[in-house]
Amino acid sequence: MFLGQYTYTLDSKGRVTIPSRFRDALRGGLVLTRGLDRCLSAYPLEMWGEIARQVNALPITSPQGRALRRVFFADAVDLVPDRQGRILVPDRLREYGELELSDEIVVVGLDRFLELWSPARWAAANARQMEMMEEDPALWEHLQI
Repeated sequence: MFLGQYTYTLDSKGRVTIPSRFRDALRGGLVLTRGLDRCLSAYPLEMWGEIARQVNALPITSPQGRALRRVFFADAVDLVPDRQGRILVPDRLREYGELELSDEIVVVGLDRFLELWSPARWAAANARQMEMMEEDPALWEHLQI
């Protein structure tokens, strides 16, 4: 389970450290790809397999199905954290996520997967999300709290 948000530095080689509390779950590897809202998504291999099956089940004749395949798979990269718990974020994914070398990066735990954000984009997205929750509290109604 991945919870919380953590700030690390994307080093000069394009590596970011995975929070120590998440490393055991990712020791076998992960897949890093483009996420929504110009962040990067990091999926444990087991979850990646589930998502890949669902994407591959979409009809190839559907323009949306083809688009999702291309967005999801074209820039995906499978990674194994090094001994220090770092992963290399490829140039094309850094560009997509607007992540700069030697700058900070926010690692956000979303229960089953992680997102990697530039701090400015995360702050803006988080503010929008909080506004949505305040404007439409019905989003909470389906929860059994």
